[in-house]
Amino acid sequence: MWSGPRNISTAMMRAFSSRPDTHVSDEPFYGAFLKATGEPHPMAAETIADMDCDWRSVAQKQKGDPPDGSAVWYQKHMPHHMVGEIGLGEFLESHRHAFLIRAPECVVASYRKKNELREPEMLGFAQVRDYVEQVIEATGDVPPIVDSDDILEDPETMLRKLCAALGLDWNVAMLSWEEGPHPQDGVWGAHWYDRVNRSTGFAGAPGPMPELEGDYARVAEACAADYAWLHERAIA
Repeated sequence: MWSGPRNISTAMMRAFSSRPDTHVSDEPFYGAFLKATGEPHPMAAETIADMDCDWRSVAQKQKGDPPDGSAVWYQKHMPHHMVGEIGLGEFLESHRHAFLIRAPECVVASYRKKNELREPEMLGFAQVRDYVEQVIEATGDVPPIVDSDDILEDPETMLRKLCAALGLDWNVAMLSWEEGPHPQDGVWGAHWYDRVNRSTGFAGAPGPMPELEGDYARVAEACAADYAWLHERAIA
């Protein structure tokens, strides 16, 4: 599952981790990204110290069998973590690909509370579109794309459709999870996951679109065309 930040990606990881047949991984390339770029993210030093930061080693592990023998391995990835020589092509044949999107205004409003937002590239919209286009070119089919707000509006319907698109049986366990941190969470969850850690299910229908000003509005506008392209192809 590929997405930018603040796309309810951790809640989606929680949903899949609730399935008895599924193992989950939390942003396995994050440490390699931080080490390669020097991005001053919160808890960067702790993340680098805690993770395998050799992207080749990480990629090899992610293409293997699920570590616990599960039938399904749900991997939470962010395209903007794939820097240097590593990219989607490394996984085109070994994985099924799905994409999680969200209106850029919502992403900007959420991200700004957790980290400095300097440029549109930090939100990954262009990279997500590029990855979708790569899958279409390689397979001839549009991969499953789901909008976060549609999931919040009607979790069961949208998760049923996503599971069907991925060839997975529906499991009602996906609608709830245990409160608090989960063992599969990255160490950075102490900074980023406070809201999802207080939850036991999806948060409910989204409210009105956030109103942005200045640089924040400009970042959201810069992401608008890529989001619109992705949304046109999303599961409805």
